[in-house]
Amino acid sequence: QVQLVESGGGLVQTGDSLRLSCAASGGSFSRLSLGWFRQAPGKEREFVAAINWSGSGAFYANSVKGRSTISRDNAENTVYLQMNSLEPGDTAVYYCAAGARIGTMANEYDYWGQGTQVTVSS
Repeated sequence: QVQLVESGGGLVQTGDSLRLSCAASGGSFSRLSLGWFRQAPGKEREFVAAINWSGSGAFYANSVKGRSTISRDNAENTVYLQMNSLEPGDTAVYYCAAGARIGTMANEYDYWGQGTQVTVSS
């Protein structure tokens, strides 16, 4: 069983940057693909970014492409999401997810964190 704990969220202003972290425990982290999803109030959970087990491949949602970077540190069992040029539309709870294969769909991931709130004020 893999446990995921997100951190790094907060209240920022338009144009600011944030780095979200997700620390994993209880499993073979280096064998897992990892993803970030987000859910805004009244909306469905949506894909943000994903990275494969080695860090050699990554996907991004069009809404964050060019503004965000996903990375991982297998020695620290941690995945990161660096977000720049934040916009009010980025306001959401951000969730970390882990699974056997990289994907863009929530049902492709087996393990989920509790989420961290990101609020971007205009």
